[in-house]
Parts: sequence; C-alpha cells; structure tokens
Amino acid sequence: MYKIMISVGEASGDLHGASVANALKLACPDIKLFGMGGQAMRQAGVDIVYDIADLGVIGLVEVVKNLPRLFKLRDKLAEIMEHERPDALVIIDYPGFNMRLAKVAKKKGIPVISYISPSVWAWGKGRAKGVAETVEAIAAIFPFEAEAYKAAGANVTYVGHPLVDIVKPSMEKADAYRHFGADPSKPVLLLMPGSRKQEILSLLPDMLGAAEKIVKKVPDCQVFLPVASTISREMLQNIFNNYRVSVKLTEGNNYDLMNIADVGIAASGTVTLEAALMKLPTVIVYRVVPLTYMLGKVLVKIPHISLPNIIAGREIVPELLQGEVNPDKIARYTLEILLNKGMRDQILTDLAEVNSKLGECGAVRRVADVILSIAAKGPGGN
Repeated sequence: MYKIMISVGEASGDLHGASVANALKLACPDIKLFGMGGQAMRQAGVDIVYDIADLGVIGLVEVVKNLPRLFKLRDKLAEIMEHERPDALVIIDYPGFNMRLAKVAKKKGIPVISYISPSVWAWGKGRAKGVAETVEAIAAIFPFEAEAYKAAGANVTYVGHPLVDIVKPSMEKADAYRHFGADPSKPVLLLMPGSRKQEILSLLPDMLGAAEKIVKKVPDCQVFLPVASTISREMLQNIFNNYRVSVKLTEGNNYDLMNIADVGIAASGTVTLEAALMKLPTVIVYRVVPLTYMLGKVLVKIPHISLPNIIAGREIVPELLQGEVNPDKIARYTLEILLNKGMRDQILTDLAEVNSKLGECGAVRRVADVILSIAAKGPGGN
C-alpha cells in the first residue's frame, strides 16, 4: 500500500490537491493520503493533519513577518513526516513554504514531486536550478514551464493544465440563473477578491467602491461574490457595512456563477485563469505592500502579472497594479467591458486563444501517474 503526503497552502491548492487525491485513489484504491490542506482535500479522503484555513500569506514582506509561525509549522510537519515515512511528498504551489518542506523531505530520503511548481519562467534560471536539485520530479502545467525546468536539469513531465479538466459548468445557464436567484435579463457582475484574508482586506473595499459606481451607471446590474471556504462571512459583512451596494454571497458552483456573469473583477491568481477558461472578461487587480512590490519588480522577469496575459504574451484583459487599484479605475474598465461590445468581443476572441494553449484534458490523471511512478521506488512499492 502506498502512503503519500500532500502539502498545499491555500484554497486554490486545496482544490488541486483534492483532484490529485481523487485521481490517486482511482488508480490505487488502498492508497493512504495525509497532509496539510483544507475542506476539499478532506472531502477527497485526505487525512488533514493541519488545516490551512488561517494560513494564507502573500508577498515577500508578509512571509518574512510570519516566518516564526511558518518555521514552527514546517517543524511540526517534519515530525509527522518522520513518524509516517510516506513513499513520497507531493507539494502543490505555495512555494515559499513548500520548498522548505521539500528540503526537509529530501534529507529524510523521501522523494518529492512538485506540482503547480515555482514560477521559474518568471523568476529566472537560478530558482529553476534550486528546485531541480531538491525535488525528484516536476509535473509541469505549461509548456514554457517544462522547457525552463528541463534546461535546469530537472526530471520533468509536461502534464497540461488541470483547470482544463476542472473548470466546467455543472448546470445549464437557465438552471444556474435560478440556482443563484439571478435575473437573466440583467447584467451580472462577479467580484472575486481572493481566498486569503489579506487579499480580502486589501482589495475588497476598492472592488465594492467600484461596484457602487458601476451600479450607479448600470442600475440593474446584479453583484455576486463567491466566498472561499477560508474566509469568514462576518469579516466580509463588516466590510460591506461601509458601502451602499447590494452584494449576494454564494458558496459552491463557482463555474456556474462565472458562466452567467457578464464581467468580473478579480484578484490576480488562479481565479483569473478559471475566468479565462469560462470565457469571462475580467478586470484583474493586484496590490501588495510597497516593499514587496519593489522587490518583485527587480526579481520578476515578465511584463504581466496575470496568467491570461502571461499565456497570451500580451495584455488581453486589463491589469491594475498597486496605486492603480482604486474604485474609479476599476469601475471605468469594468464599464467598458460591459458597455463596449467591440472591446468585449475582442477579449472573448483572445480568451479563446488562451484556452487553446492550455493543453488537453487528463492533466490530473497524468500527475497521478508521475506520483505513483516515484512512490513505486519507496517502501510501499517494494
């Protein structure tokens, strides 16, 4: 029987971890899965030894502030790893923490598989070499990512992007309108401020300020906000109390909600790619503390910060960064997408191009194959 440890650090990673867990159990029904994750992984049958609900930390400066807590958590997981002796550790995204955990695993002789790996195509060759020296295998989700890691000497398998399998509506549009209580004759605006408390506090006030302006211009606009499992509704309500705009909170069926939305405002991250796959035109916003941003400008080697624009190689959806993230600018770009048919049609054409670059279905199954091939070399495979 194989024993696999999985480590994720935020809501999007939890979803990827759950998909991998399901694929592993399908391929190997008696497999034992445990690790750090959230509700989705727990529902997929993973024994959660640390819940990520209060873990989300973004930005270089923010990570430094939380280092004592993160080191303590790493040590706790190292103890569990030593006790359980898994055949492999699977790290999914959350690179600042997970790469430290991977180094611990390597010292213990436990092979590491990296999935949703550190973005070496953005950070440069030095980081690629460091990852290649630490992990046993990389399941790459972008072709350019696979090339960068291969050049650094890593054992890489290009698996394609898992969202191609995952991001699909589960109901017809008419049923989705009924499910969410939305009027199909009126426009739908979707606010996606992120899955981490820090993102919510930083970005949601400006999104709500923009929504106020949008609703003044388009009075029948319906505003929705899907709530991540990691976010407290009480915290959201405290923010809503400062704004005069009606927002309907939803849980689950996010892709069905995207399917009926006309435009979105989203924090930069995985959700922007989900929106692209659902062909939802989106205004993307990103803000971190100034020092983190300045360091990022020096270190990151690409002109765009959102995945749709990175994949397209040009700006196909609006990006607002740092000081540009304010209600006036967010509202202006969002209203352009809502009211300018030519602009909207061009974005939809460009999003179709992005979709075509994300590979074929079956990525998660291919990830499971990579994991099991590595695990087969461990104690459970002997």
